[in-house]
Amino acid sequence: MMTPPVKSGPRYNDMIQTETVRVIDETGENVGVMKTRDAIERAADVGLDLVEVSPNANPPVCKFLDVGKYRYEAQKKANAQRKTQKTQEIKEVKMRPNIDTHDYDVKMRNVNKFIDNGDKVKVTLRFRGRELAHQQLGMNLLKRVQADVEEIAKVESYPRMEGRQMLMVLSPK
Repeated sequence: MMTPPVKSGPRYNDMIQTETVRVIDETGENVGVMKTRDAIERAADVGLDLVEVSPNANPPVCKFLDVGKYRYEAQKKANAQRKTQKTQEIKEVKMRPNIDTHDYDVKMRNVNKFIDNGDKVKVTLRFRGRELAHQQLGMNLLKRVQADVEEIAKVESYPRMEGRQMLMVLSPK
């Protein structure tokens, strides 16, 4: 036995299951509580649909609206919200334990730029060969990074080893 497809969006006309509803007409006037059948008929007389706008109220609040237009407006509003929201990306900056001062400054400039843009920054410290025996050098370097960005960023995950890499994640304050 197949189940019918789930309707998305507000319930309208015959989909409204309750016995009585609070009705708001096309001009925005509160008509009051009436039987659902009568409300659907009144909406049809005006050439509109009875649309449930507040289903959790007791009794549910319904308006005289054009369903297609109502759905279209809701979809446009959702798209506009999706367009304006900022997604936070994770940018990665890779370093080595024996990084030179100028290279360090360049990497820190990038870290500052990423954090100012509102992105998270993953600082990856790569150990090669015998460098793995001197993990304290890497820890000192990541503490230096942490101190340099203290005003604009907070440490989301503290330095930890993963194989041959030491990772730390910074996020904007």
